[in-house]
Amino acid sequence: MAKHLSLLLVAAPPLLMLLLFSSVYGSSAGGGPNLNASAVSFGQSGVARATWYGAPNGAGPYDNGGACGFKNVNKYPFMAMTSCGNQPLFKDGKGCGACYKIKCTKHKACSGRTETVVITDMNYYPVAPYHFDLSGTAFGKLAKPGRNDELRHAGIIDIQFTRVPCEFPGLKVGFHVEEGSNAVYMAILVEYENGDGDVVQVDLMESGRGGGRWTRMKESWGSIWRLDSNHRLQAPFSLRIRNESGKTLVARNVIPSNWRPNTFYRSIVQYS
Repeated sequence: MAKHLSLLLVAAPPLLMLLLFSSVYGSSAGGGPNLNASAVSFGQSGVARATWYGAPNGAGPYDNGGACGFKNVNKYPFMAMTSCGNQPLFKDGKGCGACYKIKCTKHKACSGRTETVVITDMNYYPVAPYHFDLSGTAFGKLAKPGRNDELRHAGIIDIQFTRVPCEFPGLKVGFHVEEGSNAVYMAILVEYENGDGDVVQVDLMESGRGGGRWTRMKESWGSIWRLDSNHRLQAPFSLRIRNESGKTLVARNVIPSNWRPNTFYRSIVQYS
């Protein structure tokens, strides 16, 4: 059944996918796996199931994006080594950017090598308490040489995972001012954080207003944070981010006075 299921994974609509998964693994009400699991913390290890989606050698979503809001995940530094995560991994968006070492060992095509993937998308139809829905590229990387397609045809495999520090060599933390931002509304996508890889809070400081006061931004979706203001925001803006471990990082005046929507601004700071 799993082999036939794998042939339908990419093309099947969401409801059909859910029914197919239920037919193979059952439901929690019928004695199948309990899909309630605690959120994964930094350094935690465990067992999970993995599937894949998108093109066999792609980055997952056909627009190279995903529910975290990241762009061009097919390019450096993600290089298509990406994954959806179910809720204990995605964490309503606060798991976006987290890095995991994964490996498969049970399938005959598994190499047993460890590969690193980044959470960039949301998995809405989990088949296990911890479920990585990998890009076709990442799934194939778990295979022995020349057996990528054989492993992808398995459809669903057992894997081991460990939450690990992210490393983005040569990159500083980046901020993308999202489309729709204006004089009284600011939406920021945060990218490329070493270490935890995630962001649990973002604060903004305007120039010349409030004597250096930080204003708390709200999580919009994925790794995008927003500020709805009752006045015209005064640039340049400084941004302060906090990761899951509680470490903060401040990017002074990273968004310039002449900022524009749909523009990426790289800071000069990075988690060590």
